[in-house]
Amino acid sequence: MKILVTGGTGYIGSHTCVKLIEQGYDVAIYDNLSNSKIDVLDKIQFITGTRPAFYEADILDKDMLCKAFDEFMPDAVIHFAGKKAVGESVALPLMYYHNNITGTLMLLEAMKSHGCKKIVFSSSATVYGTPKTVPINEDFPLSTTNPYGSTKLMIEYILKDLYVSDNDWTITILRYFNPIGAHDSGLLGDNPNGIPNNLMPYVTRVAKGVLPRLRVFGNDYDTHDGTGVRDYIHVLDLAQGHIDAIKHLDKSGVQIYNLGTGTGYSVLDIVKAFEKANDIKIPYDIVERRPGDVATSYADPSKAERCIGFKATHTLEDMCRSAWNFERKNQ
Repeated sequence: MKILVTGGTGYIGSHTCVKLIEQGYDVAIYDNLSNSKIDVLDKIQFITGTRPAFYEADILDKDMLCKAFDEFMPDAVIHFAGKKAVGESVALPLMYYHNNITGTLMLLEAMKSHGCKKIVFSSSATVYGTPKTVPINEDFPLSTTNPYGSTKLMIEYILKDLYVSDNDWTITILRYFNPIGAHDSGLLGDNPNGIPNNLMPYVTRVAKGVLPRLRVFGNDYDTHDGTGVRDYIHVLDLAQGHIDAIKHLDKSGVQIYNLGTGTGYSVLDIVKAFEKANDIKIPYDIVERRPGDVATSYADPSKAERCIGFKATHTLEDMCRSAWNFERKNQ
């Protein structure tokens, strides 16, 4: 089976490509390298022994999308490509709406015109907004607190409407929570360009001395220590969830699954776990809340386990150790 992976050199995309290749899929990557690096292709090849086909192009480039479909002729698409920083989306909403939504429309048009009607979409727990209770299941009301989340939710609506218009489509929407950790080899991990927006790469860069102190955004949330609580899932578990979804693209329809562990940890829980796992002290400062963040969010992942056989297996210690292993070997 031939899989086109948009955003495939990014953090989650690269780990998913490794899993796909290891399990016998033929992979091509489509990425503009705006938040990743070209040497990820070398690392994927080193780990798997296979170098995926690569198209360096923007998701907004219709001609290049058509070229990729003409040449590679994929059977299905895993769609990761998109901007993903909550705070940045609040500051630059037009850029987020244009890139994420228009880019997805371009991709879907290319898929439709080439007869490729199977897609796994990278959505987010942000579509649940501020949940009234936790854990969160797939039937919860949907709302958003920031433009990034709004783009994910709008794309979900687009995909559902697309299926209503044409029942030949097979669509799986994966709402995942907070990926951290890295590949066991230490070659692949969360390595964003510039100052990280996500917690773990910020922690690891402080641990290494690249950044002086961790900034903790708010300590006055209604949580056990005042800092935000999230469901942190190892990126390799998350990647396997995409393989499980691909394996079940055998009949038309729209399926939606949470990918998480079902356990919530605060920012300071993560800091303490990292310090314990790696014997490194992480200095931090409490700063103002970040616009668009919610207090608590963690998953009920039981539907994914029941329907596609997905279950996270890595521990929080695994996540912290692998993240530091990647940081030590890279950067």
